[in-house]
Amino acid sequence: MKKVFKTKGMHCKSCDVLVGDAVSEIKGVKSVKPNHLKNEVEVEFGPPASEAEIRKAIEKEGYGAA
Repeated sequence: MKKVFKTKGMHCKSCDVLVGDAVSEIKGVKSVKPNHLKNEVEVEFGPPASEAEIRKAIEKEGYGAA
């Protein structure tokens, strides 16, 4: 499954790296493509990963996620 999460607060490439690293640690995540210019993170994932878990990982890094 692919899902694009809208984010708030990502301003630079370092933000992309932080979010990408956090989300990629979730079991079941196949790919992560953060984009601070579009304020979004595209994630391809399957079980056991969930949208809620991915959102929580983004928020834990200090960014909004919807």
